[in-house]
Amino acid sequence: QVQLVESGGALVQPGGSLRLSCVASGSAFSSYAMSWYRQAPGEERELVARIYTTGSTVIYPDSVKGRFTISRDNVKNTVYLQMNSVRSEDTAVYYCNAFRYTTNYWGQGTQVTVSS
Repeated sequence: QVQLVESGGALVQPGGSLRLSCVASGSAFSSYAMSWYRQAPGEERELVARIYTTGSTVIYPDSVKGRFTISRDNVKNTVYLQMNSVRSEDTAVYYCNAFRYTTNYWGQGTQVTVSS
């Protein structure tokens, strides 16, 4: 069993930066691929970034590529999402996800609002 707790969501101005954190409890954190997803009102949940177990492989959709960076610390059981040059369309609830084989775990989400 893995429990995920996100933090760092806030109100930020367009063009600003924000860092989200997700701390995992339980064992074998390093064996999970970790992802950030987001869901805006009325929209489907979408993948924002994924990092595999050693951190050497990362995936981003075109919408955030070059602006967002995912990283992980397997000693601290934490995954981060550095968000730079944020836009109004980045406004959403951001969720942390851990998956391994067919097992998925989700955090409760943290709100990011981009507005002037």
